[in-house]
Formats: sequence, C-alpha cells, structure tokens
Amino acid sequence: MADIENCDLKSLSPLQLFEKVTEQGEKVRALKAGKAPKDEIDAAVRMLLSLKLSYKTATGQDYQAGLPPRDLASINNGTKEEDEDLVDPWTVQTSNAKGVDFDKLIVRFGSSKIDTDLINRIERATGQKPHRFLRRGIFFSHRDMDQILQAYENKKSFYLYTGRGPSSQAMHVGHLIPFIFTKWLQEVFDVPLVIQLTDDEKYLWKDLTTEKAYEYSIENAKDIIACGFDVNKTFIFSDLDYLGTSTGFYKNIVKVQKHVTFNQVKGIFGFTDSDCIGKISFPAIQAAPSFSSSFPQIFNGKENIQCLIPCAIDQDPYFRMTRDVAPRIGLLKPALMHSVFFPALQGAQTKMSASDPNSSIFLTDSPKQIKTKINKHAFSGGRDTIEEHRKYGGNCDVDVSFMYLTFFLEDDDRLEQLKQAYTSGELLTGELKKVLIETLQPLVAAHQERRKQVTDEIVKQFMTPRKLAFEF
Repeated sequence: MADIENCDLKSLSPLQLFEKVTEQGEKVRALKAGKAPKDEIDAAVRMLLSLKLSYKTATGQDYQAGLPPRDLASINNGTKEEDEDLVDPWTVQTSNAKGVDFDKLIVRFGSSKIDTDLINRIERATGQKPHRFLRRGIFFSHRDMDQILQAYENKKSFYLYTGRGPSSQAMHVGHLIPFIFTKWLQEVFDVPLVIQLTDDEKYLWKDLTTEKAYEYSIENAKDIIACGFDVNKTFIFSDLDYLGTSTGFYKNIVKVQKHVTFNQVKGIFGFTDSDCIGKISFPAIQAAPSFSSSFPQIFNGKENIQCLIPCAIDQDPYFRMTRDVAPRIGLLKPALMHSVFFPALQGAQTKMSASDPNSSIFLTDSPKQIKTKINKHAFSGGRDTIEEHRKYGGNCDVDVSFMYLTFFLEDDDRLEQLKQAYTSGELLTGELKKVLIETLQPLVAAHQERRKQVTDEIVKQFMTPRKLAFEF
C-alpha cells in the first residue's frame, strides 16, 4: 500500500503534496485524540513522515503547517530570497519598475490563473460581457471559481464577501477596485453581498482609538455605498459593532481560533512574541464572514452556502488559512478572485497608500488637485527629451498614467490606440497624463456627488442586521 502511495506521490504538484501532508497530520491527531490502537497510530505517523520527506524532496523546503510552498522557479534558479517581491497583508514592495510579477505570485501562493476559458465560461453563465477588469487581467488569479460557476449553472446560489480596513477618513481611487468589480459580480449573478469593515484591525495595528476607528468605518461606508450598491441585497458591517450582536459570527471565530495554532499564524503573518494577542487572534475575525452561518439573519442559519471573495492578492494569506481550517470545522472553503495592486503615483514598486497623500488620488480631491498630482507625481515611461521620445517611444509597462487608464478607461479600442501611440512616440507623456486627468476628474466628481446623497439614515439601513431580498 505504501509503495503505491509513494508511486502516486511522484505525480503530485508541490501544493498537492502540501495538502496531503496537512490531511495526514489531521488524521494522526484524530487517531491520537480517539485513543486508536498503537499500531494504527504508528502506521499513520510513518505515512506522515514519508509524506513530509516527499514534500521536502520535491520543494527543498521543510513542511510548515499553514505555509504553502514558495515559488519553486526562484528556488531552482538560485534566486536570492531577498530579491523576491514582498507581498503580505500590510506591505507590497518590488524592485521591478513594472511592478510585482503576478505569474510568479500565482505559483508561490498556489492559486490558479484566470484564463480565457474561465472568462468565457463566466460570460456564458451570466450572459454578460466580461468586466474590463477580467478582460485586462486586473483580476488575474482565483481559487475554486470553477466550483462557484458549476453551482451557479446548477441553479445553486452563493454569496459575495469583500471588505475594507478603514485606516483613514477618505478612501483613494485604488480602494474602489474591489468594490467596482464586486458590484458587477453582484449584478450579473444576482447574489447577496456582505462587506466587512475591519475597524478592530486598524485599532490593533495603528495609533487609533476605537472611537476614531469606528468613525472611519462610517465614513468609508458612505464611499462604498456611493459605488451604487443595492441596500436590499447588501449588508455592510463594522467588526466593532456587529461582532457583539451575532452569535453565529462569534461561534465561527472561536471555531477557527481553536483549530489554528500560534505557530501557524506566526508562520503565515510574521507575528512575533512582542505582538499583542489581538493581532494574533484577528485572522479568525477576517475568516468568519467566509461562512454563511456568520449571518443567520441573511441565510436563515444555513451553513452550506458557498462564499466568493473578490480581493487584492495581498489578502490571500488570510484566506489560505481559512480554506485550510474550513473542512476541519465542518464548513465550506471560500472561493476567491484576486486582483493586482493599484500602483502608487510614484511607480509600481509599491501600491497606492492612504497614508501618503502624494502617492494617491483621493476620492475627496478637487479637479485641480487631481491634475496637479498626476502632472507632478505620476511616474513616466517616457524618454528624457521630446526628440528621444519621438524616436524611441515610451514604455507603457512602467508608465503609471497608462496603468491607471487600464483600470478606469472602459473603451478597449481607445486604450489600445493610446498604447500604440505612446509606444511609437507619437503621443507624449504630457498628452497621456492629460487623457488620465480627463478620465479621473469626472469619475471622482461623480462619486463625490453620489456620496453627498448618502445620509446617516442610509448608512444605518445598510449596516442594520436584517434579511436581504433572497430566500434561503
């Protein structure tokens, strides 16, 4: 039997081997907890050690619970780890002017590429043209999206979950990306949506009072509502507010907490012994909305409604942990769709930050501020002189103005024309910046007008636990 197992192991990918080791570890713990016969436990332990050896042989890495294998390409090529892109829930950094290598990140995180076949399947299932974020690879990676589509094709519903960490009173245009896409998903699939405002996280990580963190939640909720979400299909909640009122939510937090060790969260999130215990336990709070039983008022207490999470890929560590623990607490793994990062004005080496006013276009900025920021700070892929630019052309791969247009310019043909003109040298950097300014100014102004209509009463409606316009 062991020979057959070992033969089969050779055909497994590193991620599949990782999952095998994890499953076998759970089996050993269950046998020990159930006081199984010694020979049965010993056989299970031997299999676990064999699996760990196979994993190390395949990856060159020791198995660590909750930590999927790193990018094998960089290991095999002898790339120094310090040269790798740094991507975690709090920091995004790369030395490459083109930005993070997302193909390598897919391998490192063990997710799947959103390819043409999947995009076509989404189009067939919804009867709608794929969103520009799909057409342009802005949402580029997924976990189990095929399962979501299979369920939907079989008339089985699911729900959406996304969130926002309210670290400032004003959101920037980069924060709109998951909400723009989530709104499209909600409309084309006609499903419920829950939006988590992690004000507790911001209190734990930043120099904020709980009162200020909650105030930011309310202000950010107004910006989110201004994206056009339907109050009858959307529940927005603050952790500081909702966690204490929902028994289902807290029960799921405790279940996750019991099944994730301190060693695992240290490995996944880099926590140290000097971090407060609130940080260490927080990942379970971000995991809980992945389970429908956290919202009994919406799903009538059902535990079998699958969740789809659109988010930037820096949030994936939370949900790798969630997907690892879900089967052990008898709940469904959430599916995910990952987006690329929205780059800072100064270049794609880091993402736009709310803490640096010059790295961001805020949703409160005036037309003049938008124009000044883009003209002064937007990193250019153009040449040093007009003569050189006309001769050699610009580089769209590093030009921030062009990057921003891929997010916000709807017309595919117009975008391609701009790319060709800039690359050939026909279009100058200043002219490309002008196109971006003329794209963002009306977009931000329209958002500001919609936000003015969002009253405190409307916010209260969205944030009141209640039944939505769906039957479960």
